[in-house]
Order: sequence, then C-alpha cells, then structure tokens
Amino acid sequence: MRIGELAALTGCTPKALRLYEAHGLLGTVARRGSYRSYGPEDVQRVQWIRQALALGFRLAALQPLRAIDTAAGAAAVLELIHSRRRAIADELAQLQAADTALAALSVELASCEDSIGCATPDKLPIRSSA
Repeated sequence: MRIGELAALTGCTPKALRLYEAHGLLGTVARRGSYRSYGPEDVQRVQWIRQALALGFRLAALQPLRAIDTAAGAAAVLELIHSRRRAIADELAQLQAADTALAALSVELASCEDSIGCATPDKLPIRSSA
C-alpha cells in the first residue's frame, strides 16, 4: 500500500509517517519506483507509535521499537513501558499528596469565622515542590 493508504488506515498524516521513517521507527520501507510501499505489519507498527505518543512518550524515546521483532528489542520496549509506568506512579503519588494538603487547607480555611481564629500565613504548612 502507498503512504496515503497507510495514513488513512492509521489516522495520521503522510508527513507523520515520513517523520517516523526518518527516526527509523518503521524499519526499512520498501519502494516501488519512487513510491514507498507499506505492508500490513507497518499498520501495526504505526498504531503502536501513535499509542505510545498518546501515552506521553517522545519519538526519541521510541528507538527500541526499531527492533521490536527481536527478543532484545521486545525486552527493551517492555523496560521502556515499565519505566514510564514508574514515572507515572511517582507523579500520581505527588499529586495525591498535594490533593491531601489542599483538602486540609480548605477545611482549615473554611472553619475560619474571623481573622483571629485563622492561622496566619507563617503558621500554614508550606511544602516545597522538590
């Protein structure tokens, strides 16, 4: 199939497909004359690339996809996925801690009836963003 057909099947643009090819993510693309010729395996690979991009990966991080057809390449892709999941879990924990702190602050501020009973700014817990 030609680049326009692959683009239509995968929901991306021919320009994006050329970019994926330039990054080596589509392997060696066969040519018929001056036209690129894609096979069914390229549809799957482009779908993986687009899914990874939607999950927050950058093209440069997807280099292990070049060799996903090998055992070492598949293991590298799995490690990439596990690494991303750990980063998301860490970020989620930070967000949950921030949400807990905001909830406590909200309760404290809601209980203030006048400025005498409220905590002064120097008494409020300040958390660093580190």
